[in-house]
Amino acid sequence: MERPDAWKKYQSPKDNKKVMDFAEGYRKFLSECKTERECTDYFIKQAKKAGFKDLDSLIAKGTRLKPGDKVYRSNKGKALAAFIIGTEPIEKGINILGAHIDSPRMDLKQNPLYEDSSLALLDTHYYGGIKKYQWVTLPLALHGVIVKKDGTTVTVNIGEKANDPVFGVSDLLIHLASTQMEKKGAKVVEGEQLNVLVGSRPLFEGEGKGKKQKQKLVKKNILRILKETYDIEEEDFLSAEIEVVPAGAARDYGFDRSMIMGHGHDDRVCAYPSFWALAHAKAGARTYAALLVDKEEIGSVGATGMQSRFFENTVAEITALTGEYSELKVRRALAESKALSSDVSAAFDPNYPDVSEKNNAAYFGRGLVFNKYTGSRGKSGSNDASAEYMAELRRILDNANVNYQTCELGKVDQGGGGTIAYILGNYGMLVIDSGVAVLNMHAPWEIISKVDLYEAYCGYIAFLEEA
Repeated sequence: MERPDAWKKYQSPKDNKKVMDFAEGYRKFLSECKTERECTDYFIKQAKKAGFKDLDSLIAKGTRLKPGDKVYRSNKGKALAAFIIGTEPIEKGINILGAHIDSPRMDLKQNPLYEDSSLALLDTHYYGGIKKYQWVTLPLALHGVIVKKDGTTVTVNIGEKANDPVFGVSDLLIHLASTQMEKKGAKVVEGEQLNVLVGSRPLFEGEGKGKKQKQKLVKKNILRILKETYDIEEEDFLSAEIEVVPAGAARDYGFDRSMIMGHGHDDRVCAYPSFWALAHAKAGARTYAALLVDKEEIGSVGATGMQSRFFENTVAEITALTGEYSELKVRRALAESKALSSDVSAAFDPNYPDVSEKNNAAYFGRGLVFNKYTGSRGKSGSNDASAEYMAELRRILDNANVNYQTCELGKVDQGGGGTIAYILGNYGMLVIDSGVAVLNMHAPWEIISKVDLYEAYCGYIAFLEEA
């Protein structure tokens, strides 16, 4: 059952411009927002422009919410929930778009800076599932925050501007790599070898303060630069969150500019259209929500992950501001909700056809992707959406003329994966995985189709307004 190519709908210059303009906004977002903090800041800024109000401020004032009101709530600056209040009581359920804004990367360890053989390096701990060998010999940037003991926050973003330095992880030259090349892919580069080179110039007498030092002169020079530039000491790394990501902007990909190559498509390519679908949706009977969370790549754990009670608590606060609060109403609201777990799926790659089953694979250009179930092998760890829910979604998307396709994440015994869907499903709500197909998933640079991105946006609006 082959699905039609979505590009057929956008052959006129006017229609094609809709796709390209939306994709260009996303490309700029992806270039500028490479951490969950940066994504949250962006979405809050855009939410305010779109008329959303800070829910915590309304809670403090005891302001009652009414149909059509738009509110957002930040979760410690690393996650976000936004709502449009419907005319029906919230206990009738919420239409939810849930995505994550964290991506695979490397994090600096708490005591990262050291010197070895007159080179200064930063020790890292990789985050999420990565092929470690893909992260060597690339220009890398540093993004994040350093919080000093007095509470002062220093924002770090080095490696993105044209005149910024970049950093990187070295690799073994091919001439000396005979033993390395015999290793399995998982061992070609090991985690403790992902050390980021940041300097090689020693601190000589007369530079900086104090007398000439005899040991670790390169490290001391880096510390001098950090002190002069950011007014931070080495101990400030203990309370820092610095992420190492590929340096440079997302780029149009292909002669026809039909694709985008960038870091973090998984899962910002679903978070971006989820937010804008909510911002552009027409208020209706049901309450709408976009939930953009952290920590999905490591199991959705912690205070900013989906397994926290942030969303549940926020629904309780909204229930209180829209009417008489009760625990039962909150439980009903969650159980009666419908959700799209907006997460990416693997696109069919003709270079590696053996891992996919062609009749149940996702393809570039065929629109929004539905994974009825994820998990691995015998559906382990899966949220398996009901046939009734899938039928409802088919009706909604067909009526809205949205292109969509269904797939599995590779052959049954090949591997698998998971999303936040099962966590939402724990409340009893209807959930299905729904997102954009990605090539090079979890690599430093991933690829998506612009038309699939636009179809996701259109599909998400249709879901919010019609589910």
